[in-house]
Amino acid sequence: MRNENKNLIVAIVLSMAILIGWQYFFAAPEAEKHRQAAQTAQQSAQTNPAAPTPSQAGGPAAPVPGTVPATPGAPVVESREAALARSPRLPIETPAIIGSINLRGARVDDVSLRTYHETVDPKSPNIVLLSPTGSQNPYYAEFGWVGAQPDAVPGPNTVWTADKDKLTPSSPVTLSWDNGKGQIFRRVLSVDDKFMFTVKDSVENRGSDPVTLHPYSLVSRHGRPTTLGYYVLHEGMIGVLGDQGLQEYTYAKLDKENPVAGQNVVGRMWDNVTGGFVGITDKYWAAAVIPDQGQSYQGSFTVRQDPNGPTYQANVLGVAQTVQPGATAEMTQRIFAGAKEVATVDQYANNLKIKNFDLLIDWGWFYFITKPLFKVLDFFYKLFGNFGVAILLVTVILKALFFPLASKSYASMAKMKAVQPEMASIRERYADDKVKQQQALMELYRKEKINPVAGCWPVLIQIPVFFALYKVLFVTIEMRHAPFFGWIRDLAAPDPTSVFNLFGLIPYNPGAVPVIGHFLMLGAWPLIMGVTMWLQMKMNPEPPDPVQKQVFAWMPVIFTFMLGSFPAGLVIYWAWNNLLSVTQQAFIMKKNGVRIELVHNLRSTFSKKAPAKG
Repeated sequence: MRNENKNLIVAIVLSMAILIGWQYFFAAPEAEKHRQAAQTAQQSAQTNPAAPTPSQAGGPAAPVPGTVPATPGAPVVESREAALARSPRLPIETPAIIGSINLRGARVDDVSLRTYHETVDPKSPNIVLLSPTGSQNPYYAEFGWVGAQPDAVPGPNTVWTADKDKLTPSSPVTLSWDNGKGQIFRRVLSVDDKFMFTVKDSVENRGSDPVTLHPYSLVSRHGRPTTLGYYVLHEGMIGVLGDQGLQEYTYAKLDKENPVAGQNVVGRMWDNVTGGFVGITDKYWAAAVIPDQGQSYQGSFTVRQDPNGPTYQANVLGVAQTVQPGATAEMTQRIFAGAKEVATVDQYANNLKIKNFDLLIDWGWFYFITKPLFKVLDFFYKLFGNFGVAILLVTVILKALFFPLASKSYASMAKMKAVQPEMASIRERYADDKVKQQQALMELYRKEKINPVAGCWPVLIQIPVFFALYKVLFVTIEMRHAPFFGWIRDLAAPDPTSVFNLFGLIPYNPGAVPVIGHFLMLGAWPLIMGVTMWLQMKMNPEPPDPVQKQVFAWMPVIFTFMLGSFPAGLVIYWAWNNLLSVTQQAFIMKKNGVRIELVHNLRSTFSKKAPAKG
């Protein structure tokens, strides 16, 4: 056996070992760990029903002047509904969100998304984004002022007075609080018809002495949430901090940061930056605070380890403002709390001039391919009303764009097939002299004007496009719960059927099988993709080497199992792309006068008799 064949077999064995090892040693244990953590949290919530007083609800510790308050975690003591009922609230009603603002502390801590549900069933519960302290998963936004006297500025237990009984896009609300020491604090809250709140804070100094205050805003999340843990997806702290650009910190990475001077937290801080935002992002949802884009600020990501678990914060601290007697200081900030819809996020970036706000969506390294690809898909979706159809049309367009290069590649491959007898003769003639063999082959290539690596170009071109489409399907919320036809009700999820239970006829779940269950969820579309890949392989002559022949024979099977867990939209793209490639290659081969091997190879495969020559 030749050395290259040995290396090929070793590579295949190692690849299979990695796939199985990953599933056995990492994916399965991680899934079980997350399941146990969720179960433990649920049991803890059920076995500790005592409700705390508002002062126990986990407000910020007394802040150090010039620092953002670090909000400690509160124990899980009650349901989300009970936690909401503990405080006076200002209802929020918009076309996009349902929720309320806590008048005790004026926190935005109750946001559910009106048009998004947990499953494809429109009757399933709405997505809950923000929740108050005391509930199982506290997650909220907070605004305010930091001063030398903590009791002279509004805090988490401050009860504000609202001038209206509801916040709507057409009806802003003004909150007010008098500290009894000469300063009147006001907060004008407004919300649009999507996910953006505008918070205009002001402080009127009616006292006899000047007051120095720092405006701040933060997004706080108590406890580390369960993340998907995919390499191609960022979940955790995110921000664009002026000229420092995009900053992304996972929860685990932030835990390992150094202590912040003067505070009982660890994290990362950026001083004197202008423009951008900071926040916390999930796959499809995010909460971010947006400072005044024309004023400098200090941005930071911090985590505080409390007895009840870690508290993660994305913080903005504005420059000090000295309010003279009789004067008023103002600061306008915003909070985004909602779904990361591409058009909505882009609109905010453009209309509100928020620096690089579109990077709230994880377009990845291939931004220059990924985002334009989504734009084209979205165009066809709006035209035909189906993202699956849009994927098919975009694939045709990509094939047309790359046709000249593919034509040259396939033409070179066709010439390679035409000189196969001469190449075999050279290898036989110089079997014992590899140097002369290569020299003779290169001379043959020059004479026939053949590029031996030209056949790789169509595949190499597909790789970034394939990855970009995978990214689009995986991270954009527009693909979430987007149906195709038939049994595909979510293009962003794997094909839900499985050949191992006869596509649902046998009542058991193959995915529940330990270790290999992940591979047994092999749906109809992955099988279709495997067949199209097998047909594409049959377009070429079978390799003379028996080992290579077996490898190529098994490649469609291996790819079928590998892509079985990929988003259905990606598998549909791959299958459709294979069919177009077969058609394209057949056309080019016929044009160059080379026999199309598909029929010949199919006869050889399915017939026990030797295929006829010619």
